[in-house]
Amino acid sequence: MSLIITDDCINCDVCEPECPNEAITPGEEIYEIDPNKCTECVGHYDEPQCVEVCPVDCIPKDPDNVESEDDLMDKYIRLTAA
Repeated sequence: MSLIITDDCINCDVCEPECPNEAITPGEEIYEIDPNKCTECVGHYDEPQCVEVCPVDCIPKDPDNVESEDDLMDKYIRLTAA
C-alpha cells in the first residue's frame, strides 16, 4: 500500500527530502505522494521515513492503493534498477 498525505499537512517541508524514491512533491495546497513511486521505504528503511519525521501525523496508508510487502519490494527493485 502506498501512503497519502491528508489535508492535515502543514507544508513544513520535512517529508520531501526524506523520501528515497522522490515520491513526494509539492502539490497545489499540500504535499502529494506519487503511488507509482512510493514503496513505504521498503528496500531502503524499516519504516517510512516521511511518517517518522512528520510532526502532525498526516501520512496514513492509502486504502485506494493496496499493495503487499512483496509488491512494494518488486516496485523498489523496478525503481532502483538502472
